[in-house]
Amino acid sequence: MIEWLQAPEHAKWVELGISIGGRLLGALVLLLIGLKLAKMLANWVGKRLQASQLESTAALFLGRIVLIAMQVVLLLAVVQMLGVPIGSMFAVLGAAGLAIGLALKDSLSNIASGVMLVTLRPFKVGDVVTINGETGKVEMVSIFQTRLRGVDNQVITLPNSLITSDSIINLTPDTMRRIELVIGIGYTDDIDLAKSSALEIMQSDSRVLKDPEPTVLLYELGESSVNLGIRCHAANADYFVTKCELTERIKKRYDGLGISIPFPQRDLHIIDGGGDEKSPALAKAS
Repeated sequence: MIEWLQAPEHAKWVELGISIGGRLLGALVLLLIGLKLAKMLANWVGKRLQASQLESTAALFLGRIVLIAMQVVLLLAVVQMLGVPIGSMFAVLGAAGLAIGLALKDSLSNIASGVMLVTLRPFKVGDVVTINGETGKVEMVSIFQTRLRGVDNQVITLPNSLITSDSIINLTPDTMRRIELVIGIGYTDDIDLAKSSALEIMQSDSRVLKDPEPTVLLYELGESSVNLGIRCHAANADYFVTKCELTERIKKRYDGLGISIPFPQRDLHIIDGGGDEKSPALAKAS
C-alpha cells in the first residue's frame, strides 16, 4: 500500500487530496469559530450601545446589522480559503445582487423602512401603538418586520414598509390618557342635572385624575339628542376599564334620574292602493 502511494502517478493525487482536505478542514474550522465570534461580538456591540444610553430598539437593530455584516465577511473569507478568487466572487455577487435586488425589492423596502424606524424612532420596544388598525405592545423591531403583542395576547407581525407608509399612533409617550364619552340626552331632559350627575360620578372615581380636572360640555344639538362631551384623564394602565365602568355608571344614574338617552326611531306610514295614507297606529290596528 505504501509503495502504491509512493508511486509517481499516485503521489500527485495524494498530495492534491491532502491539500483539498486541508482547505476544507480549515474552512470548516474558520466557519464554526467565525460564527461563534461574530455572535459574541454582535452581542457585545449591542450591550455597549445600550450602555451608551442609546434607545434599546436602535441598539438591538444595529446589533443585528453588525451580526449580518460580519457573517458576510466571514463567508467571503471561507470562500477565499477554499481557493475561489475573490475578484471573480465579487463579480458573481454583483450580478447576483442585481438580480436578487430586483426580485426582492419589497424585502429591501422593508430593510430601508427598518432603518427609518430606528432613526426617526416613532416608537420603541415596550410602547403600545396602533398601526394599520392593529393595537399592541411593541416586542421587537427587526430588519424586515416589527412584532406586536396584541391586547388578547396574540402575536401581530407587520412588515416595516407597511408601518412607514401608514399612520402610527403611539399611546405610550405620556403617563395618562384622556377618556372621552359622547352621550346624548333628550331635548326635554334637564341639561344641568345630566352634567352635574356625570361630573359627580367622575369626581368620585379614584382612578380619574384630578389634574386635568374632569369636564362635561355640551357638544352639539344633534338630530334627535343633546350630545354631552364627558371628559377626564386616567393612567394608561387604568384607561380601558375606567372608560367602560364610567359609561355603565352614567347610564344607570341617568336611568334612575329619568334622563333619557335617545336612540334612532322610524315611523312607518302605509299607503293603500286607493292612495289613502294610514297612520302608524291605524296600520298596526289593521
